[in-house]
Amino acid sequence: MTRASKREYIEALRERYRLARKREKGRLLSEAMVVTGYHRKALIWMLGYGDEGPAPRRRGRRPRYGAEAVVGLVELWETADRICARRLHPFVPELLVVLGRHGRRFSPQVEGELRAMSVSTMERRLRALRGRGHKRAYTVTRPGSLLKKSIPIRTFAEWEEGRPGFLEVDLVAHCGESVEGLHLTTLTGVDIASGWTACAGVWGKSYHEVGSAIHHLLEGMPFTVQGLDTDNGGEFINEQLVSYCRRRRITFTRSRPYKKNDSAHVEQKNGYVVRRYVGYDRYESREALMALRRLYEAVGLYTNYFQPVMQLRHKSRQGAKVHKVYDRAQTPYQRLMASGQLTRAQQERLALAYHGLDPRRLLASIHLRQQELWRLAALPRHQRRLR
Repeated sequence: MTRASKREYIEALRERYRLARKREKGRLLSEAMVVTGYHRKALIWMLGYGDEGPAPRRRGRRPRYGAEAVVGLVELWETADRICARRLHPFVPELLVVLGRHGRRFSPQVEGELRAMSVSTMERRLRALRGRGHKRAYTVTRPGSLLKKSIPIRTFAEWEEGRPGFLEVDLVAHCGESVEGLHLTTLTGVDIASGWTACAGVWGKSYHEVGSAIHHLLEGMPFTVQGLDTDNGGEFINEQLVSYCRRRRITFTRSRPYKKNDSAHVEQKNGYVVRRYVGYDRYESREALMALRRLYEAVGLYTNYFQPVMQLRHKSRQGAKVHKVYDRAQTPYQRLMASGQLTRAQQERLALAYHGLDPRRLLASIHLRQQELWRLAALPRHQRRLR
């Protein structure tokens, strides 16, 4: 009996099998086994459901969170500029309060589901939406003068890194594919204890321009700066900056040469803040400098008030595997308010600024200012020759 004949026989028998009683079904199955040679269980499947079989059942528990909760999660994630789930999860309750303050409210059911959602669930729901790119960064750091011998190398025992006021600073070049000629730079400063980050656009990298940018950066900090740590570039290692720090009683230290991990905090912010929002193009005009500074005004507010950060508490090594333990993600603003090191006036100024900020408007403003800046990017040299 051919396979086609068997299929025709089963199709003719299927309707009788479905309408038959239990005993009659047993007799039909025995008959079909003799005719087709199929196993009894296979015939039960084929006569009961056909070739398609029953609709496969979803294994595991039913979904706990509805479609509205998932849409709400994506909205919160976009508002937080697509941060990872481990940073987003502890910030969700605060973010819901902030958005509610500015008119965006979720239903009680959706809000309850968002508050109850675990880190793993957030990660699974957001995994398909992620995407990122990468470009090579260039360095413009050049060794400083012999003056660096008088500036102590930073040792962690000398700094009180558990309290705000100790900064790592670094310079990021916006030189595109060539470090030749004058181009804009960014001065990045990060407070080690709280993660508070400030960026300033700089015209070139002369010690005079960099020193002026450091002064404005320190004046804008919401706390008293007590320590400053830099790399060994000549834009930092000079008499002017040493005298400035001495007058203001700021501890001035430097990292070890060729040891970038000595400035791990500011190096991380160079990538996460500067390269993420500015990119890798070349900028060399005054208009671009003004646009860069306007961008950093919005980026500073958004990063410090609405971007939670995790800090490494300790790590251990077992063979080739390194186990790292991080604390609960908090924004730099939250860490400063909980530090107990700010005066009442400083806390009131920060709280007043925070309650007037809408993260969605800030993020939209950042995107607009990015477009303004990117339009001012200088063309690569080979394209200039073609024009």
